[in-house]
Amino acid sequence: MRGENTSTERPVRPGWTLVLVAVCAFLTSLDVMVVVTAIPTIRQDLDAGLADLEWTINAYNLAFGCLMLTGAALGDRFGRMKVYVLGLAVFTAASAMAALAPTVGVLILSRVLQGVAAGVAIPVSLTLLSNAYPPEKRGMAMGIWGSVSGLAVAAGPVVGGLITQGLSWHWIFWLNVPIGLAATVLSAKLLRESYGPRPELDLVGLALVSIGLFGLVWAAVRQPVLGWGDPEVLLSIVGGLVLLVAFVLWEKRVTHAMLPMAYFRSRGFTIANVSAFFQHFALIGALFMLAQMFQEGLGNDPMGTGLRLLAWTAMPLLVAPIAGNFADRLGNRPFMVAGLLLQGVGLAWIAAVAQPDTGYGSFIVPLILGGVGIAMCLPTTINLVFASVPQNDVGVASGVNSAVREIGGVFGVVSLGAAFATYGHYGDPAAAMGGFRAALVVGAIASMVGMVAALFAPGKTQPGPHTAPMAAPVGLDTLE
Repeated sequence: MRGENTSTERPVRPGWTLVLVAVCAFLTSLDVMVVVTAIPTIRQDLDAGLADLEWTINAYNLAFGCLMLTGAALGDRFGRMKVYVLGLAVFTAASAMAALAPTVGVLILSRVLQGVAAGVAIPVSLTLLSNAYPPEKRGMAMGIWGSVSGLAVAAGPVVGGLITQGLSWHWIFWLNVPIGLAATVLSAKLLRESYGPRPELDLVGLALVSIGLFGLVWAAVRQPVLGWGDPEVLLSIVGGLVLLVAFVLWEKRVTHAMLPMAYFRSRGFTIANVSAFFQHFALIGALFMLAQMFQEGLGNDPMGTGLRLLAWTAMPLLVAPIAGNFADRLGNRPFMVAGLLLQGVGLAWIAAVAQPDTGYGSFIVPLILGGVGIAMCLPTTINLVFASVPQNDVGVASGVNSAVREIGGVFGVVSLGAAFATYGHYGDPAAAMGGFRAALVVGAIASMVGMVAALFAPGKTQPGPHTAPMAAPVGLDTLE
C-alpha cells in the first residue's frame, strides 16, 4: 500500500528538478506580463471594454487561484510528477487556443483553461522542488525559482511589446507552445514521482470556494457600470460571502479538506499568506494599470512601454536569489517587511509624480524601489509557508499560498480598476492619468497593509520536527 510522501525508484535530480519547475514559473509569469503589455492593443482589436480587459487578466488568475488547492490534492492522490506533466500539456494547448482567438469571449475562455492548467501545475511544481532540496538549501532554491519568475516578469513587457508591435498580440501566446512542449516531454522523463497523504478530492470545497470567489469578483467588475446599490451587485456580494462562510464551515468537518483550517494555527503560515495576498493585490493590480498608463496616459507604444517597465520588472531577477539566500541565515521577516514597504513607497511615488507631461526620468527611482520590494518579499513569503508546516503537508501548503497570491491578484485588478473607473476614463490623457494615480494609491495602501501584517511574522525559523524526514504522517495538531 502506498504510504504518505512516498516516491518511485527514479533518482532525485535536484538540478533538473529546479530547471523544469522553473519553466512552469517562467511560463505562468510571462503569460501575465505579455498580456498586460498587450491590453491596449487587445482593447482596440477586439473592441473590448474595461470589464472585458479585466477578465482577460482575472479569468486566468481566478481559475489559477481556485484550482491551486485541487492541484495539490490531485498531486497527492495521482502523483505529483504526473499532475505536473498534465498541467504543462494543457497549458500549452490552451495557449494555442488563445493565439487563435477571434473574439474577446474566446480569448477569455482560453485564459480560463490556461488558469486551470497553471493552477494544477504550480503547487505540485513547488512541492517537487521542496522535496528535492534539504531545508537548509530550500531558501536558495526558492530564490532561484523566484529569479526565473523575475526573468519572465522582466522580459514579459519587452517581449509582449515587441511581438504586439512587430507581429500581432496573438503571437504572445504562440510563444508558450514550443517551450511548453519541450518542458512536458523532459518532465515526464526526468522528474521523480512522489505522492502525498491526502488520497481524496474535496469537490464540495472546490465548488463552494470557486463560486463564492466568483461572486465577489463579479460584483466588483460590474460595480463601475451598475453601482453598489444595484440588486445584481448586492446579490453577488451576499451570495459570495455566504458561500465562503459555508466553505470555511465545510473545511472544518471534512476528512480530506482542500484547505485544512488547522494550518492557520501556525503564526508563520497565517502571516505569510496574509502578506502574500496584499503583495499580489498591489503587484498584479499595479501591473494592469502601469502598462496602460505608459500607453494611454503618456503616449508610448507597446515596445516603449515594455522597455520603460524594465526598471521595475528586472529587479526580481537580480535581487530574489540574494534575498532567498540571506533569508536562510537571517530569517524571512526582515525581507517581507522591507519588501512590502519598498513596494508601497514605489507605487505611492509614481502616483505622486504621474502627469501627462511627466518625463520618464521621474519614474526610474520609484520603479526600481518597487521592483526591489517585490524581489525581497516573494521568495521569503513562500519560504516561510514551507517552514511553518510538516514536510508531508508542503504540497497542500504550497497550493494554499499560491491560491492566496493569485486571488490577491484578482482582487487587485478589480479594485484598482474600480479606482480608475471612479476617477478617470479612456480617451483623454489627463483624465486617464487621474484614474491611474488613484489606482496606484490603492496599490500603495494594500502594500502597507501587507507590511503591517509582516511585522508579526515569527523570527528566524529554527529546525524542528516539521522539517525532519517523517516515516508517518504528522497530524495537523502538531502545527505551532
